[in-house]
Parts: sequence; C-alpha cells; structure tokens
Amino acid sequence: MPNTNPTANPTARIVIMVVRLAGLFALILGLAFWSGNALTMVNAHMGFGILVVVGLWILAGMAGRAGVGASTVIVAVCWGLVVPILGAVQLHLPPTGGYGLLRVLHLFVGLGALALAESLARRLKAPR
Repeated sequence: MPNTNPTANPTARIVIMVVRLAGLFALILGLAFWSGNALTMVNAHMGFGILVVVGLWILAGMAGRAGVGASTVIVAVCWGLVVPILGAVQLHLPPTGGYGLLRVLHLFVGLGALALAESLARRLKAPR
C-alpha cells in the first residue's frame, strides 16, 4: 500500500524550513528597526515577510488538500493577508500616536503567522 502521508513528499518540510528562516530574519530586522538600526533594510524585511506569508499559504493549500479542517485553512489564508497590510500601514504613519501600538500588533500578527505555519506543518505530518 503506498504511503498517503503528504509529508512523504518533502515539499512541506522545505516550505516550513523556508518559513522558519524567513521569519527569523524578518524578526531580527524588525527588532533592529525598533532600536533605530538597519533602517535601510526595510525592503529585505518586507521580502522575508512575503516569504513567510507565501509559505503559510502554500501550507494552507497543502493542508486543505490533505483534509485539514476548512476553518483552519481559511484562518491561515486570512491571517496571511493581515500581516502585510499592517506592515504597509506602518510605512504611511508618522512615528507618533498609534504607531507604537501598530508595531506591536504587527509583531504579534507576524508571530501568529509563524505559529499557524508550524501548526499546519505539524498537522500535515500527523498520520491520517
């Protein structure tokens, strides 16, 4: 009988590793921005963030095909939309008022995207 576990294909493992690395680099750059350093690296931060979101969406698609609940897949797709929206809004706000709150929200939503990706990858590895 053939192995029907989706992780028999290494795609999920590769995607989650890319998400982890991109998330780590995005987090490091984001924290550097908070300390007033590496401000010229915003485009790199955005690129790593895009890799996280695309990886999340790929894992969500794989999870949907593997029979993971539709609500989990929908939450992952929607969550992936929120991360870059919050990041883009930060670019257009002055560093006063609600800017600090928005930075913290963007951090937690980004960490949530990483957690969702980990959860989807773990569900893909679970025997069915």
